[in-house]
Order: sequence, then C-alpha cells, then structure tokens
Amino acid sequence: MTVSSCKWNGKERNQMLGSVVVGVPPFFCRTPTPSRPKALAVKSESEASTSPPAKQAGSADPPRAHHIVFLKTHKTGGSTVQNLLFRLGEKERLTFAFPYASFQFFYPTRSVPYFAHRFICSPRQTWTPWGVYVTILRDPATTFESLFSYYQNSIPAFSKVSAATGSGNLTALLSAFLEMPEFYYNASSPGNGLAKNPMTFDLGLDNQEWASTWPEMLEQLSHAFQLVMMAEYFDESLILLKDLLGLEHEDLIYVKLNLRQDSYRTPLTEEMLARMQSWNSLDLLLYSYFKEVFWERVRRYGLQRMAREVSILKSLVKETRHLCLQEEALPPGELGEMTRPFQPETAIILGYALQQNLTEDDAYFCLRLVLPELQYHTHLYFQQYKREDFKI
Repeated sequence: MTVSSCKWNGKERNQMLGSVVVGVPPFFCRTPTPSRPKALAVKSESEASTSPPAKQAGSADPPRAHHIVFLKTHKTGGSTVQNLLFRLGEKERLTFAFPYASFQFFYPTRSVPYFAHRFICSPRQTWTPWGVYVTILRDPATTFESLFSYYQNSIPAFSKVSAATGSGNLTALLSAFLEMPEFYYNASSPGNGLAKNPMTFDLGLDNQEWASTWPEMLEQLSHAFQLVMMAEYFDESLILLKDLLGLEHEDLIYVKLNLRQDSYRTPLTEEMLARMQSWNSLDLLLYSYFKEVFWERVRRYGLQRMAREVSILKSLVKETRHLCLQEEALPPGELGEMTRPFQPETAIILGYALQQNLTEDDAYFCLRLVLPELQYHTHLYFQQYKREDFKI
C-alpha cells in the first residue's frame, strides 16, 4: 500500500513509498524554517516561561541524520521514543510529516477511524530508501496483554468477549479470549487487525498464518530498518539510536510515557502465557528473529562500550527525574490538563507532575519531557501548519 499526497507545511509532496510497516510520525526532514519555533501556548504547572533555551556560543552540532522515519508499533514503548524524537525535531527545527487535518491518517480511507499517527505500508511495494528507518518491538506476551487492556472496548474481537461473558474483569476477559480466540476473532473485520499477531500486522506482514515467504520477508525487514529497537533493552536500544543518528547522551533522556496503573495489569499464568504465545506465534517468530539481530549489533558495538554508555545514560535519566519530577508517575486526577494523558475506558494511564520553581530553561525542557503525545502533537501541529481551526 502506497501512502500518497502527505501534506507537509500545507504543500503536496511526492509519494512516499514505504515497505513493511505501520508508520507514525515523527518523520523529519532537515529543511530551513523562517524562525525559531513558538513556545507552548499554555503554561506548565510551574508557571515558568517556556521560551527556548539559548544555545551555547561556539558549540558544534554533532552530525545528524537528515531524514528520520520512526515506524511505531502498538503498545511497545513507542510513545516514549516518539517523545524523544518530537523533542529532537522541535530543537532542530525539523519538518514533521503529520496528517494535514488531524492527528490521524484514517487508514485506509478518511471514513474509517484508525489509531493515532498510523498508516500502513505494504512489503509488496518497492522499497524506496528515503532516510533512516527505525522501529521498536516488545515481547509478544506483554505486548498482547497491554493491547488487550488498552483496546478492550475498541477492537471488535476483544469487546465481543465482554458482551459474551458479561464480565468486567480484565483478567477473566483475557482468559476467556485465550481459551477460544477463534470464536471471537473475525479476520475479515478491519478493526481486528491488532487482535492477532499485532506486531506482525503493524509491520505490514500477513498476520494470519506462516507462509513459505516468511524467511525472505524477515530478511527484507532486516535490510529495510537500520535499527529495530527492543523494549526490554530500552537503554541499549537508545545507545544504538545515538550511534545511528549522531546524537548526544542528553538527546536520549526520557521518562516512560503511557504507563498503566498496576491494578490494570493482568498477571499471566503459565497456561495463559502458552495460549497467548500460540495465538501470536508469528509475533514470537518476528520478535525472536530481531532479538538475535539486535544482540548481534550490540556485540559489534562492543559489550563493554555499551555498558559504559548505558551507565552514563542511566545517570543522566536519574538526575533529570530528580530535577524535573515531583514524584513517580501519578494518576490523571492528580495532574493538570497539560500533562494528563489520554484515558481509555478500560485502563488508567499515568502521567507526571513537574517540580515547582524550575528555571526558565529547565521548565522548557521538563515540560516537553513529560508531555503526552496528543498535547505535544497539537503544539507541533499548530507550530508547523499555523492553522487555528484544528482542535483535538
């Protein structure tokens, strides 16, 4: 499937041919902009100004990739990576390939709602190298458990369980689904794409059953992506991203976004785990393949070198959390509108409150560090398109 007529800065651009993935912004291209980006229109909890920090005189930028495509998969930690790239793009004044009219691409047509920031590219199309392509994968069992909780009322196969059982308990619902998934799952329903092998679906492969072309497709994916990050080895993944894009350690600072409250996590029994792996067997193959690719890359990078780099990053993250955050992640009722993440019907998503009395520069950075994706998207969207008629 070709994604065409994507509008950047209100102008039609050439078709972008992607293969293999469900894609999300951030897409960046290094193009000149007339002025420094505007600060966020609303104040942070600290009431500090959010004007951009001044750049150190004489400081040199590290070499950066001119084009970055982050192809974001569902419930794999991609929101945290996206925030990092949003901050990088805003700091570097890069252009984002956002949908022109919203935060959704509405694949496959504008009349069919789909999930935010995503469009599908087919591996059957010709691969056109455009920039640095990066994606992220996560253990299939934890991915599916998280996805079932978050989209329980949105994906037909999942919501059908609740209607059939009358239960409101997520553990009971997940267990019921895994006992006979074929009963609830209809492959022909476009809304069920994520209900089986969701990462395989996100990467544009046939998520129904293994085919003889799978080894070839995995090899093509391996060549298409310069980096496939692993959620379970997030810091190591960021160090590889730093090496790939020519970033500094400070560019990698993060806090985990879109965290669920622990009470909305489903403990998995051995039986549930086995059934989940069987139902998502293609995701297991996909994940296992790229886990080997990932660790081979780490070995080439150097295990001792990686350990040193990760230690530096962990120290920076710890220092930054102490500087920016009042405490650990908080439920939405304790957060202001600016830092309150979107709340699905079936889970509580946590966010962060900022320290008081931050300096102007620290407030600018810390707010963006914890900014939920819809709020950050809105800010960048207004900044880029200069359109006042769009509201989330």
